[in-house]
Amino acid sequence: MNNYIMVGCDVHDENILIKSAHNCGAPIQKSFKNTISGRKKMISEIMKDAKNSGEAKVAVAYEASYQGFGFYDELTDAGFACYVLAPTKIARSAKHRKRKTDARDAVRLLEIVRGHVLAGNEIPSVWIPDHQTRDDRELVRMRLEVGKKITATKAQIVVLLKRNKFKKPSKLGNNWTKKHRIWLAESANPKSAMPIGARCVLNSLLRQLAMLEEEARYLDKNIDTLSSSKRYDIPVQALKNLKGVGTLTAMTYLTEMGDLSRFSNRRKVGSFLGLVPSSNESGKKDDRKGHITHQGPARVRKVLCQACWARVRTDPIEKAAYERIVEKNPKHKKIAVVASMRRLAVKMWHIGLMAQNQAESFESQKKEKKAA
Repeated sequence: MNNYIMVGCDVHDENILIKSAHNCGAPIQKSFKNTISGRKKMISEIMKDAKNSGEAKVAVAYEASYQGFGFYDELTDAGFACYVLAPTKIARSAKHRKRKTDARDAVRLLEIVRGHVLAGNEIPSVWIPDHQTRDDRELVRMRLEVGKKITATKAQIVVLLKRNKFKKPSKLGNNWTKKHRIWLAESANPKSAMPIGARCVLNSLLRQLAMLEEEARYLDKNIDTLSSSKRYDIPVQALKNLKGVGTLTAMTYLTEMGDLSRFSNRRKVGSFLGLVPSSNESGKKDDRKGHITHQGPARVRKVLCQACWARVRTDPIEKAAYERIVEKNPKHKKIAVVASMRRLAVKMWHIGLMAQNQAESFESQKKEKKAA
């Protein structure tokens, strides 16, 4: 029989509550400060328990959160097997949701890792990106966040004008053109007919918009530089050959998906991105499909959606496929959009995987030439 110390960690900003057990033994509860010294003390005590239990191996599980993977690094550096679990994939009963405590959460994590280690049960762990991928994600995610703020600020401006019954002249055409922006600046002028309070707010929003757009340009330059690095150059150029896919879409896809070789087929790509229908099949009831699962990175779904609308407008083949599905479901056009997103995601996976393999082969050849 394998000899293990298993630990479930409920991690919070200020403290870490753990439940540890030796093989099938009863869990023991301990609490530590979530500081450098507190985590070192926790690791030291776990190692001490493992030694006293006959040099037992250690397996630790905790839930993924906004705190990233620094805790994972510390645990693996200590020689522990560490599993970062996806919160959305941990089954919880209605009773558990009504009686949620840190101790119960830690026990639940302990039982999951114990079932995996001792019985071979499937564990809902997430893929751990390398340090470079984590850093690259920071840049791309910030650009997406700035984009959201720009959209929200523009919406605030439009709503402000509507509240004050301030309509733009029809000759200006679409919003956010040069002419429209000039008119907005004139509307914020002290000589305009807009009430003083609304005018001050419009001035503020226009300044915020200008600042955010400048930040977007700054981040775009850095993303362009990153996309030209040897890590991304070949995959990004290959993905940009697809209509509707630009640098930001390609970089979002590559950084969020990580190592594309970890997906063995297109079904797993669709499942990871949450673009497959949920199912409710039991007994005599079969083939009952619902809305898509929405699991996985929402950022990728967002850029895929934007890219698909561009493809429907510019790619005759994609437009025909979209219209064919819409014809069957005229009231459910979202079905056609999701189908387009799933097709694009799979195409990007195939192309990106080949490009990644090509880049790796190119780098290995360069190393061989240098060694020779």
